Amino acid sequence: MAALLLLALLSGCARTLSSSVPATESSTSESADGARMKTSAGPRIDVHYRERDTDAARQVQLAVERALPRLARWGAFDDSVTIVIHPNHAALERAANRSGYDFLRAWARYEQIELQSPRTWTLLGASQPQVDELLLHELTHSLMYQVASDRLGWTRKRIPLWFREGMASYTAEQGYRVPSLDDLERFWRTHPGADPLMQADSLYQGDSDIVYGAAHHAFTFLVRRYGEPAIRGVLHAMSRGPDFSDAFAEAVGLKHEAFLEDFRRYVRLRGFKGGRKLAPQRPAPSAPALSVPPPSAH
Repeated sequence: MAALLLLALLSGCARTLSSSVPATESSTSESADGARMKTSAGPRIDVHYRERDTDAARQVQLAVERALPRLARWGAFDDSVTIVIHPNHAALERAANRSGYDFLRAWARYEQIELQSPRTWTLLGASQPQVDELLLHELTHSLMYQVASDRLGWTRKRIPLWFREGMASYTAEQGYRVPSLDDLERFWRTHPGADPLMQADSLYQGDSDIVYGAAHHAFTFLVRRYGEPAIRGVLHAMSRGPDFSDAFAEAVGLKHEAFLEDFRRYVRLRGFKGGRKLAPQRPAPSAPALSVPPPSAH
């Protein structure tokens, strides 16, 4: 009897709660307990959490509301996204199927984001700006997958890690977090057989800093040369069927391997020191900008 009572108490403590933020235009209604809620028939960002993470869930919901207007530059969500708040890092690694990634705080897919509770990020928990930044990064991943494909096809687009992480880091303005272009030049000079762009997946676990840095700087280089319409063009081209490689060539006007070689040359010759200007180049005519309806919140 005591064991059954304990199990019942534990089950009660583990009750899953949820809240939602509409990812599209919404209206406001009042729930049975008098709380004002935003409702929408379209895609939602749902937050699932346990009772002890109620405060963390409020941080997450506010971060979602703040992120949505900044994500609109790339497109709109086609499907709802569920953010699952996990009670600790071990639970996050199990949900993400990533063992030994101590630096992870979240893992994003097309329709779901696994999130270590901000309550556990530090001894004092995470600040709201820290949660805002991480959620903007992770929601960029989910939005990218949704704009580029559908629920069944997004994993087959073969979007390289440098583009995935670069787009998320660029959107969340995380350049201050990653190694500098000087650091990247030094890495290439001292590790001639390693490439954090084309070998990103194999280097990711052990050299995550340089992988994130290379991704951020390569994506920023791409935007500065070809503009954000070219990025939307790549996503739009993938949504019509081609994988990343063909979509990039169509939207940007050259193969992505050639672009990466140009970026490597820019870093190795230290063009960022002022010796070489990044003259904007016109995207190929086949790279139409997406029409982005402004969301009402995030």
